[in-house]
Amino acid sequence: MSSKWDGVMPAVFTWLKKSKSGALEIDLDATQKQAAGVLKTQGKGGSRMSGLVGSGTLGENSYLSTKQRLSLLKSLSEVSKEYNVPLISGAAAETKEELAKIIEGLAKVGVDTVMVMPPKTKAIPSEKEMYEYYALSDAIAKDVGVTIMPYNNPDAAGYHPLSTDLLLRLSVLPKVTALKISTIDVSIIETLMLENKDLKILAGVDTVTVHAGLAGACGGITGVGVIFPKASVTMQEYVLKGEWFKANKISQALNSLSYLDAQPLLMEYLKLAMGIHQNDVAGGLRTFGKKLTQQQIDDVRARYILAKERLEVLDLIP
Repeated sequence: MSSKWDGVMPAVFTWLKKSKSGALEIDLDATQKQAAGVLKTQGKGGSRMSGLVGSGTLGENSYLSTKQRLSLLKSLSEVSKEYNVPLISGAAAETKEELAKIIEGLAKVGVDTVMVMPPKTKAIPSEKEMYEYYALSDAIAKDVGVTIMPYNNPDAAGYHPLSTDLLLRLSVLPKVTALKISTIDVSIIETLMLENKDLKILAGVDTVTVHAGLAGACGGITGVGVIFPKASVTMQEYVLKGEWFKANKISQALNSLSYLDAQPLLMEYLKLAMGIHQNDVAGGLRTFGKKLTQQQIDDVRARYILAKERLEVLDLIP
């Protein structure tokens, strides 16, 4: 499935439930229902989300086995096909051989586009090694029938940053369909767009959606938009039309919650906010990740309430 990437894509949460033994397991039905609910929501201009991101940072990815992850993505591929949007997921590997195996596995369960992170090596790879790593992913993508999206996350610990020169070289590989840039430093996006105005760049941090659009990004991948999809889609509609004041009003309304998207515990925080939104706090706290303190829970609740109140004024709560 192809995409023009002009829009916003939700990085859905992976909902969990207790098994008969009391252990946590993926609730595929609840996760599908959540994804469908987000994808069917329209912005004020009538558009919807333009893709679906599964098993990402917000989807418990760091804690899932390969079997769990592929089962989850196969389930989400049913939803993406129903709403005719591409299913996107990530690949992070230490070796080229491991990368090939991951991309092949993702293709088999219905993933359309693979976000390829830099190699997970302790030593910083050279530009040549980085390029060869992505060139291999491009070749594998061609063989298995998917596209790829190089993923630059320079603000996160443990990720090797990709230089703008390298990103420009990667952008012209045959199966590269877009670039994902997750940083609050939107000058990276601006620099890339100045070199090639036809690039498709997706922003990956909710706090800078409007600024990234002003710098040239055509869309974004959102966590906060899973909680407030009408607001997220409407904001992107305004960004694409260049109605910056209106877009920024929504960004400001979401600010208290968007802040959490750039924090180390973003998955735990935003998943709880989703639980509060769905009147399922227990579900929002059910995670393979870190257990939140009462102070953290209270802070997330206060931030959620503030964002909701501000969005209600803008008529952005369905």
